Amino acid sequence: MDDTTGRRIVLITGASRGIGAETARVLAARGDHVVINYREKAKRADTLAEAIRQAGGSASTAGADIADPDSARDLVAGVVEEFGRLDVLILNASGGLERNASSGYAMALNRDAQERLVRFAVPHMPSGSRIVFVTSHQAHFHGRKPVPADYEPIAASKRAGEDVLRAMIPELTAEGIALHVVSGDMIDGTIIVQLLERRNPGAVTARRDQGALPTVAEFATAVALATTAPADPGHTTYIGGQDYLDAYETTS
Repeated sequence: MDDTTGRRIVLITGASRGIGAETARVLAARGDHVVINYREKAKRADTLAEAIRQAGGSASTAGADIADPDSARDLVAGVVEEFGRLDVLILNASGGLERNASSGYAMALNRDAQERLVRFAVPHMPSGSRIVFVTSHQAHFHGRKPVPADYEPIAASKRAGEDVLRAMIPELTAEGIALHVVSGDMIDGTIIVQLLERRNPGAVTARRDQGALPTVAEFATAVALATTAPADPGHTTYIGGQDYLDAYETTS
């Protein structure tokens, strides 16, 4: 195990690929120890952790299905047992477009699992810790702008997840823990965009017509910055999608 003395302990859910993986690389390069959570892709997570270590960073992996209460509890318990605390929780994992996913899966993962994981984590997060919720403009502005039909369950459930976490701000603040939301347009190269392009290519084209989509690297850098940037509790950072920001008042 790497020496984590003096490093922040950062748990990133759904971090074996895409935005989560790139966020892990950015934070490790800045000196944090990153715990790469994965559900099934152990080999991919191990490869990422080894690449981070080879580059001089500090990383470990932790398999868990955060939608399963026992698995989520064990995830947090394992981090605390190994490192004694958790300084940053990045809620990156989401889903709902998977083939054969049940009708209630999106809400179970994008709302219920997020709140549950936060409640498991908070008792082990010291004052000054940060929780970062990763979302999309389609979800953050849900109800104010139409979304592709295939994405509707995800948008509604992630908005519900954000609302649940925002309702927790008073109790988080009392513990000295800040919530920061990072919302982005469709992110080029992510699995969500790939799945949408297969099911509804016109929806992705319509977003591209509004301007270049943010890249995984750009968005991950913003997520990493949200773990340290001074901000009021519940502050939202917006990446891309200027048409959303022009149409609606973007309050924190």
